[in-house]
Amino acid sequence: MVKSSLRWVTTLMAVGCAVFLSGCRGDQTSAVSKPTLRPAYGTLEELFQTEIVNIGLEQLGYEVVSGSELEYDIIHEAIAKNYLDYTTVHWNYNHADFFEENGGDRAMTRVGTLVDDVLQGYVIDKATAEAYSITNIEQLKDPAIAALFDTDGDGKANLVGCTIGWGCHDVTEHHLDAYDLRDTVEHDDSNYYGLINGVIESHGEGNPVLYYTWTPFWLNFILTPGEEVAWLEVPYTDLPAAQGEDVPTVFENKNLGFAINQMDIVANQEFLVANPTARRFFEVVSVPNEDISLQNQKMRNGENTPAQIRAHAEEWIAQNQEVFAGWITAAQD
Repeated sequence: MVKSSLRWVTTLMAVGCAVFLSGCRGDQTSAVSKPTLRPAYGTLEELFQTEIVNIGLEQLGYEVVSGSELEYDIIHEAIAKNYLDYTTVHWNYNHADFFEENGGDRAMTRVGTLVDDVLQGYVIDKATAEAYSITNIEQLKDPAIAALFDTDGDGKANLVGCTIGWGCHDVTEHHLDAYDLRDTVEHDDSNYYGLINGVIESHGEGNPVLYYTWTPFWLNFILTPGEEVAWLEVPYTDLPAAQGEDVPTVFENKNLGFAINQMDIVANQEFLVANPTARRFFEVVSVPNEDISLQNQKMRNGENTPAQIRAHAEEWIAQNQEVFAGWITAAQD
């Protein structure tokens, strides 16, 4: 894992808190009754739920700076050091390392679960799975099976995995050692979205594909688990120590090998103390997994600018106005 740096943050602070740090504050007990808030998210596919939270905070009287798209390790470091206030996309368990390495509960708080039952795991195309009876990633130790997924001619399976800086990258690297797959599988860990477009194209041409994915995510409307593709099991659960023990990894009687996560809101500890209204809102807001997937599909179909995603969030709030209003009321009590 590449160790993050806050040099870019301190540079922005020095020039008047430009870009996403505009509205930078000192003491929150100043004459301004509610501070300007500074969120961040990891990928554009996570902006939708971030905007739902942002709009709620705006209705509660806060001004919210447009969220920044940053690597997850940097997000956690910045929240811990009070350069950012919150993120809506802390994957609990995947981001446990990022949380603990930056002070854990001494600096930040997991204050509310925004999305439940976030699945993740390894997937292959269903045609190859059925033709060769492949159900478990351990079968890729067989060079003949691994070669089915070789896309660069070296004889090893090419696993399209996670970008460096994502929590799932560390888990995948851990799995390659734990399941003795280093000799037959290589982890393609450059730009995930560029690689996954290649996976879609290759599948359309009838070729075997092997990749990591998660929910909620638009890809699962194109290559749907149980239809075009199939989840692979792992031989047993083996996760990095930071994720803890007795971590749930089984979905529909399949051990997917990755923790079934919840997407939590994580916020700076001092910020939460100074802003109990925001904290109460964080504690009650939630967005269904399937609604995020549906919105992500709109993005895949071309509605993918920040302004369009903001409009998607506004539309979702209008369709769920009674529930949303209840969150606002709860935060004001």
